[in-house]
Amino acid sequence: MSESDLPRSDQHKGLKWSIGVIVAILLIVEIILGAWWGAEPGSFSVYDEAIARTQETNTTTMPVGFVYANTLAKIADVILHKPGGYITNDVAPPGVFLDNISSWEYGALVMLRDGATALRNHFARDQSQSAEDPDLAMAEPYFYYERNSWALPSTEAEYEKGIAALHRYMARLQDPKRGKPAYFYSRADNLWQYIEIVIKRLGGLSTRLSASGSGSEMRNIAFELPPDPDLTATEQKIVDLKTAPIRATPWLEIDNVFYEARGASWALLHILRAIEHDFRDILIDKRAMNTVDIMIHAMENSLGPILSPMILDGGGFGLFANYSLTMANYIARANAAALDLRDLMNRG
Repeated sequence: MSESDLPRSDQHKGLKWSIGVIVAILLIVEIILGAWWGAEPGSFSVYDEAIARTQETNTTTMPVGFVYANTLAKIADVILHKPGGYITNDVAPPGVFLDNISSWEYGALVMLRDGATALRNHFARDQSQSAEDPDLAMAEPYFYYERNSWALPSTEAEYEKGIAALHRYMARLQDPKRGKPAYFYSRADNLWQYIEIVIKRLGGLSTRLSASGSGSEMRNIAFELPPDPDLTATEQKIVDLKTAPIRATPWLEIDNVFYEARGASWALLHILRAIEHDFRDILIDKRAMNTVDIMIHAMENSLGPILSPMILDGGGFGLFANYSLTMANYIARANAAALDLRDLMNRG
C-alpha cells in the first residue's frame, strides 16, 4: 500500500513526526556547535609563535619588539579564527545565542586595543616630538573598528587589515631595507605609561566582579552629605553621581562580566609574557622581573578550568563558590603587582 493510500490522519501524523525528528536533529547540532564554538581558546607560547613567524617570512632575526608585536597579531588572529570564528557579529544561531564567548571576545579585544595603542604611541616612538610609525598608525584604528559589524565592511575584514599592518611593521623591524626603518624602545618610561592603563583596566574589572555577590550592594563609605547651597543644580548632580553607591551587577549580567574578565586576563597574560621577553633588560635592571612574574601567575590562575556548567553566585562562605569573587581576587592581586611595577619603573 502506497503512502497516498493511507488515511489522511495517518499522513498528518507521519508529517508531524518527520518534522519533529528534523527539528530535534537541528537542535542537537546547534547544541553541539554551541558548546564547541563557545569554548575558550587555550594559551600559546609567545616566543614559539614569534619563531614560527620568522619561519613563515624566511628570516632569522628577531629584534627587540618583534615578540611583542607578533603577540598582538596572534591575539587578534585567535579572536578571529578560533572554533566558530568571530562570534560577536553573528546574526544566526548558534552564534547569536553565545553571549559568553562574545563577552570573552570583548575583554580580549579591549586588551588588544590597549596594547596596540601603547605600541603606536609609546613603545615605537623615541620621544613625544618624534614621528609615529606609519604602519602602526594604520593598525591601531583598524582594531578600534566597531566589534559587531557583519557587513560592509565586516569586523573581521577590518581586524585582518590591522594584523597585516602589524606584520609590515615587524618586517621593517627585522630589515630596515624594506622601507622606512621601524623602531621599538624598551624603556622604563614607556612601560610605565602602558602599566598605567593596565592598572585602570584591572581595577575596573575587579570592581565589577566584586559587585556580583549574591544580594550584594557596594555602598559608599562616606556619609551621605546634605546638598551644598553654594553649588548649582548641575554641579550638585555631578557630586551626587560621584558619591552614589556602586550597585550590584544584575544576576543576568554576572556571567557576561565574568567572561569579559576571562578574555581580558587571557590577552593580558600573553602581553605580559611578551613584555617579560622584550623588556627583559630594563626589568632586570629595575629588579622588577619578580613583579611581572606575580602578574603572570595571577593571570594564569584566573584562567583555571570552570567545573560548573553555569557561573555560580553563591555567598562568600556558602555551599557554592562565587566564581566572580574568585576571579576578582586574582585580578586584584595582579592589579596590586601592577601598582608595584609602576612604582619600580618610576625609580631612577
